[in-house]
Amino acid sequence: MAHDGQDMTLKQNPILADLLATTAAAIPAVEDILTRAKGAVRAIVTEGERISGKLIEEHQTAAHGLAWLATYAQSLQQMQNWAARLQEAGKFGEVEQLIHQIAFGEYLWQIYGGIPMSQGEILRLQDIGLSQDDMRALMQPAVATLTQEGNTQAARMRLVDLMQEQSANITVGASGLDEELEMIREQFRRFSIERVEPDAHDWHLKDELIPLEIIDEMAEMGVFGLTIPEEYGGFGLSKASMCVVSEELSRGYIGVGSLGTRSEIAAELILCGGTEEQKQKWLPGLASAEVLPTAVFTEPNTGSDLGSLRTRAVKQGDDWKVTGNKTWITHATRTHVMTMLARTDPDTTDYRGLSMFLAEKTPGTEEKPFPTPGMTGGEIEVLGYRGMKEYELAFDGFAIKDENLLGGETGKGFKQLMQTFESARIQTAARAVGVAQSALDVGMQYAQDRKQFGKSLISFPRVAGKLAMMAVEIMVARQLTYFSADEKDNDRRCDLEAGMAKLLGARVAWACADNALQIHGGNGFALEYKVSRILCDARILNIFEGAAEIQAQVIARRLLD
Repeated sequence: MAHDGQDMTLKQNPILADLLATTAAAIPAVEDILTRAKGAVRAIVTEGERISGKLIEEHQTAAHGLAWLATYAQSLQQMQNWAARLQEAGKFGEVEQLIHQIAFGEYLWQIYGGIPMSQGEILRLQDIGLSQDDMRALMQPAVATLTQEGNTQAARMRLVDLMQEQSANITVGASGLDEELEMIREQFRRFSIERVEPDAHDWHLKDELIPLEIIDEMAEMGVFGLTIPEEYGGFGLSKASMCVVSEELSRGYIGVGSLGTRSEIAAELILCGGTEEQKQKWLPGLASAEVLPTAVFTEPNTGSDLGSLRTRAVKQGDDWKVTGNKTWITHATRTHVMTMLARTDPDTTDYRGLSMFLAEKTPGTEEKPFPTPGMTGGEIEVLGYRGMKEYELAFDGFAIKDENLLGGETGKGFKQLMQTFESARIQTAARAVGVAQSALDVGMQYAQDRKQFGKSLISFPRVAGKLAMMAVEIMVARQLTYFSADEKDNDRRCDLEAGMAKLLGARVAWACADNALQIHGGNGFALEYKVSRILCDARILNIFEGAAEIQAQVIARRLLD
């Protein structure tokens, strides 16, 4: 269809005539519903005058549904903020308008009719305890307009037409970030295209470690010292820059995008809880990647319940001797230091007896993966997320110098770890956006190239619709992630926002990967196609750094406190 005619049609659309005013008018109705939902859930989980953890578990669907509803409310608010910034800057073009109206149209309908917490769990407002009278709060003119006219087949088809015309752009729609951050994005997108994407699928299929030369090149680009203060050898950049870098590297391959996660966690632990001597000793090496860290927290029988872990550290002379088992330890062989959580008070059974250590080890080789005395390990074979490998570790008298007790104090380990969760979850949300974008990349290319019944797959409305919704939800997840990063950069508590970004981003990544594979049809089921790897990689995002259910539980508790 001719561009002029299409533009005229869009300008005559009553939504687009004043889109931002319409979407702004819909937000109070969502906030009203959220307020009612908080009241309804609080009423059933309160015992006496306090929120009861036991009752939250008994009413888990309602509590987790509240978390998802709040995540949707925050998502729409951040999309509104994004659109307003772009309009003010003169960058709110047709692509951005379509993304915005489709996002509002779809998410408002889901709030009213059912939010997918997972494939088989649709959260409806009555599950939270809202009545039909409560739900009438959504029956506002702006909501009605957006639900009826926002996410239409015509809007989706038009968006995909524009996506094809603007295929050279790095993102579908303007990100809303400043020029400096977009320059960083371009740099790392080039690196991914030139150095990561050509070999990533082979690394995955052969279950190989990411080559050390890739890590060295990333170190030269500053990946590992990105947010470490300059006084400790880093670049002192923002968490927003970390998001952009993680996003584009994960778009190339999640394993590469995740290499910086361990450094981010280790640096955050040391910056927040370490002594000045520990900061001087460890941070410059982390920043340069001369020191590669791994996180050693999870145990076979504890999972997300870190407070009950059993690995023990006993003081013997100038050392601590560690005994116990750990699992799901990423990149365990090559690394130089383990951020290790262990129980130093044997009389405790909860988080109060845990301490954090910076446990030095010798990097292993293929022939001898764990040469350090007192530790052994074995690889866990996994579906995806393979570039660093996963391991089970066993410790028997493993020695840690007393000077490597984080902060020089025992009993602080769990609190120290909690301080890192904001940054870790923001970074994981950014990785999810990158994986989702890679799914869109391969899905769209295949839909353009593959011919069926005499025309490209992308010409069929349901194929185009999948691609359009990928682009829309990627932008929603992206804006929620950038918002949480901005909160962190401004020293505001953001565990709630970071959790929401991670919760939504993981679901979006899985949906995008699943739809991209569906577009590939039978070929998507073949290991030779990249989309098979992307599907496997996307699946982990709903599990690590807090499984979706744990994440929803944490969000709900924060909302109700």
